[in-house]
Amino acid sequence: MVNVKEERIERQAMIFNVQKYSLYDGPGIRTIVFFKGCPLRCQWCANPEGIKRKYEVMYKESVCNDCGSCVEACPLGIHYIDENGKHQVRRDISCNGCQKCVEVCPMQALNITGAIKTISELMEVIHEDDAFYEMSGGGVTFSGGECTAQPEAALELLKTCKADGINTAIETCGHSRMSKILEMADYVDLFLYDMKHMDPIRHNELTGISNEKILANLKELLIHGYQVQIRMPMLKMINDSHEEIKQIIDFLLPYKDLPNFKGIDLLPYHKLGVNKYGQLGMDYPVEGDPSLAEADLDRIEGWIADYDFPVRVVRH
Repeated sequence: MVNVKEERIERQAMIFNVQKYSLYDGPGIRTIVFFKGCPLRCQWCANPEGIKRKYEVMYKESVCNDCGSCVEACPLGIHYIDENGKHQVRRDISCNGCQKCVEVCPMQALNITGAIKTISELMEVIHEDDAFYEMSGGGVTFSGGECTAQPEAALELLKTCKADGINTAIETCGHSRMSKILEMADYVDLFLYDMKHMDPIRHNELTGISNEKILANLKELLIHGYQVQIRMPMLKMINDSHEEIKQIIDFLLPYKDLPNFKGIDLLPYHKLGVNKYGQLGMDYPVEGDPSLAEADLDRIEGWIADYDFPVRVVRH
């Protein structure tokens, strides 16, 4: 009889970035793990490379010299030179993440977004900054994309962080099965929970999904005593009216005095992710400039403070 040794297959996650020394996504100095894949399609998304849970080619046309090296290197035929001698990327072919085009590009015009990482590999990076977490009261924040879209991997990484004494936070859109969120919640020190718009029809227009499940999950977290901080992306003519702010206040008022309700962060719109849309062959959906002036942000902050909510504008 032959003894076959079973080897445990370690859980993996598709990640598109790990960012160190963050000061804005939870208490203290934090490492942000960006999970790839999101159920929402927010028009103003600053991380379009995190929307789809697959490898994607990011191409900087402005620095490409159209040499064609990537055409020969790519085993799938994603790259080609058109009839005008210009390099093009086929978006109808799925990248396999082999990185061969990146390796041969002399101009560094190409990048493959998305990487499969094991829990051990992620923990190795996370532990590099243990001293900063201890000194500042910081830890790890899961962002994206949307980490709850990879619930098994996110849960295992949360459990491992907590077992190692690392503070954990999740930045979430809240659109997930309630059972999955509650399963994770026992290992989450703080939820950074997005509220984008109260009207379900308008929410669907702006994000591609209605908000009933999002609001239901938020209620459950608050009622069950989990630490929640609300985050509101703020855009002119989208969610900055007194009526919209009042609807959010009315929804949150029953939970305002709960010790686990940690207040509201206002996140001003910015254009930091606009260039990435072109690199992914995507059109940027936002027309014009929906940035709010400082006076507008101060006014909205004042409306919320009038109801004795802890509130701040997060200015990067």
